[in-house]
Amino acid sequence: MNVVFVEMFIFYVFLSPSSRLWNQAPVAPALLIKGPSEHRRMDDKGEVKCIKFSLGNKILAVQRTTKSVDFTNFIPDYPHLEFSHECKTKNASILGFCWTNWNEIVFVTDQGIEFYQVLPDKRTLKLLKSQSINVNWYMYCPETAVLLLSTTVQGNVLQPFAFKSVTMSKMSKFEIELPAVPKPAKLSLSERDIAVATIYDQLYVMYLKHHSRTTNSPGAEVVLYHLPREGTCRKTHVLKLNTTGKFALNVVDNLVVVHHQSSQSSLIYDIKLRELDGALNVHQPVLPAQSINPYKIHLTGPAAAPSQAPVPCELYSSSWSVFQPDIIISASEGYLWYLQVKLQPTLNLLQDKGKLMDFLLRRLDSIQKLSTKENALLTEGDKGNLSVVATVFDKLNQVYKEYLDAEQVYTAVGTDCLLHCIFYI
Repeated sequence: MNVVFVEMFIFYVFLSPSSRLWNQAPVAPALLIKGPSEHRRMDDKGEVKCIKFSLGNKILAVQRTTKSVDFTNFIPDYPHLEFSHECKTKNASILGFCWTNWNEIVFVTDQGIEFYQVLPDKRTLKLLKSQSINVNWYMYCPETAVLLLSTTVQGNVLQPFAFKSVTMSKMSKFEIELPAVPKPAKLSLSERDIAVATIYDQLYVMYLKHHSRTTNSPGAEVVLYHLPREGTCRKTHVLKLNTTGKFALNVVDNLVVVHHQSSQSSLIYDIKLRELDGALNVHQPVLPAQSINPYKIHLTGPAAAPSQAPVPCELYSSSWSVFQPDIIISASEGYLWYLQVKLQPTLNLLQDKGKLMDFLLRRLDSIQKLSTKENALLTEGDKGNLSVVATVFDKLNQVYKEYLDAEQVYTAVGTDCLLHCIFYI
């Protein structure tokens, strides 16, 4: 199989066993916080809407109401008393919050955003900047510190903001093209159909487009909008899913992985393997649909018998929640997983050897292994086909040439700098 679970991830924040992990679940009498070096129990003060550690697990923020957020220091030698901060906009409701640094946080309200610096020693917050805008929902990309706000009645005009070192920058807004415009106008774009991820070092907004039943479309699509730091956001790629139903998106090793619940399979796309259709790059799956590799869970706790065999994990469960770039959470089983793509099976699944080489050479862990796999890349029939053999080695030689050219430039720059230093000495 091509897509696998590779490891479990331990939560730093645990809700009590009787509560669920999301959907604004009610919290039991206490909240157990397990930090990297200490455990702490917080008294129940009401329903927990949102709970997140800052970067480095230094400050814990908990939202219990639509008006304020509570904070607790986990920094050594700092007071551990809770302190609270209300949003400054009157009559606004806090939709949630995002940590942009270890001591910088953004409150997202239905009337805009408020960017604060948290001062843990003074147990207070300092307002850095705010922006008034009607907000339906929001999405945050921690990797790039970009916040996406859904605006307008239909929700399809997205306004991004970038954060860096106590600064907040407003980026160019853009519009998601909806398959149909409802009349009268109503909220039509949901956060469930949007994901934000970095692919090949570029930021993309991915829109899961479900076509109307009245159209003759063969199935749903994933539309990728390239979002640069400066300039206009443009629609650049379309991933053809060729089916309908419920989907979820991950990005693993610069590959877009689309999970399809009813068929219990996943589709893999590489946006650098493309076919032009006018100004757009249209993509079909690189490989045939594959299911995630089965995984068995070892039961623990007082109810588990010592000799009890591991239980298979339920794949493509309705209780799954998917987070970018490569995380899947099973609410029913209480596990968080990382997703990984196995490359070895692609040697037999991708028959076009030129495309196979392009695909493998872009993967992070395949380049160093290719020198020992050239023989495996070629089937018995291929080894007698000089054009196929030539294609494989041409691509390998091209990559090697690019490496040598880069090394030569690096050496030349280093030598030039050294000569300048000697001259000035």
